[in-house]
Amino acid sequence: MTASFDKPRRVVSPALAATQPREADEFERRQKNGDGTLAIGLINNMPDPALQATERQFTYLLQGAAGNRRIHLHCFSLPSVKRSTQAKALMEGRYTDVAALTRLRLDGLIVTGAEPIAATLPEEPFWKDLTEVIDWAEVNTRSAIWSCLAAHAAVLHLDGIERQRLDVKCSGIYDCVRVSDSWLMKGIHSPLKIAHSRINALRNADLSAHGYQLLTDSRHVGVDIFAKRLRSHFVFFQGHPEYDALSLQREYLRDITRYLARQRDIFPAFPTSYFNAETERKLANYQKRAIAERRIPLSVELPHLALRPDLATGVAAAAIFGNWLDYLSDDVRVSARIA
Repeated sequence: MTASFDKPRRVVSPALAATQPREADEFERRQKNGDGTLAIGLINNMPDPALQATERQFTYLLQGAAGNRRIHLHCFSLPSVKRSTQAKALMEGRYTDVAALTRLRLDGLIVTGAEPIAATLPEEPFWKDLTEVIDWAEVNTRSAIWSCLAAHAAVLHLDGIERQRLDVKCSGIYDCVRVSDSWLMKGIHSPLKIAHSRINALRNADLSAHGYQLLTDSRHVGVDIFAKRLRSHFVFFQGHPEYDALSLQREYLRDITRYLARQRDIFPAFPTSYFNAETERKLANYQKRAIAERRIPLSVELPHLALRPDLATGVAAAAIFGNWLDYLSDDVRVSARIA
C-alpha cells in the first residue's frame, strides 16, 4: 500500500456543507481516482495519549488489507478536540483541519471515537463539528466507518437513538458471532474475537427498529458491528477491531494510575479474557493493596503482565477491512470506466 499524508492547510471557515456533489466535482473525483487509487480519510479524535497508536493501528490495518491497491490516506483533526502543544507538534505536517474535507474527493472515511468529558453527547465540545462530518459523509463518500463513540454519536444524530450507560465498564476480548450476511462479512468465520472498551451501549432492539442491519453480536456485550445503507453505506463498530494486542493493557494501566491519583473512584477491573490466569491472580492481590494504600508510587510496583496466548487480535479486522476496500475499489473501477 502507498499511503501519503497531506500537509495542513490554512482553513478560512470550519463549516462543512452537506450538499450533493456538483457534476464538475464528480468529474474531478473520477479523474483523480482514474488510476485506481483509493482516497481514504481518517478523522482521529482519540485523546493525546492514544493519538499516535490509533493512527498507527488504522494505518497498519489498511496496509495489511490493501494488497496491491494504492491508497492515499488523509489524516484530519477536529478543531474542537483539545490538543496539547506536544500533540499539535506531532500532528504538524500530517494532519489537516477537517474543513478541508470539502476540497477533497474521498472514497471512504474512518472516524474514531473520543474521550467523553460531558454528561451527554450533544454537550460535548466536538458535537457540532462531528455532526457536520456525519452529514457530509452521507453525501460525499461511498462508505464511512464510525468507531465507538463516533458510532454512538452518528446513530443519535441520524435517528435519535440514545445510548445507555452501563453499570460497569465493558472491557476485554469477546467472542462475537455473525448474525446476518453482508459484503462486509464475506469470508469471515464466527466467532470473531473483538476488543471492546466502553461505558455505554446501544440496544439491539433500538437499532433494528430504525433500519440498522446487525452484523455481529456477543451474548456478553450485545451488538458489535452494524450497518445502514444511506446515500453512503455507513458501518458502525461498537468495539475496536483495530486494537493491537497491548491496547487494552495500556488503557487498564491508565485507569489504575487515575485511581491512585484519585481521579476516579473505583479501582478498574482487569479486561475480560485478556490476561492469563497467573496475571489475573497477581492483579487481584495488587488491587487489594492499591485500595488499602492508594498512592501514586504503587503504579510502578505492578506485577509482570502476561496476556492469554489465544487472543488472536487483528485476524477479523484484516478481513473486515479487506472487504471494505473491495467495496470501495468496485466504485473506483466503475468511475474509471465512466471517465
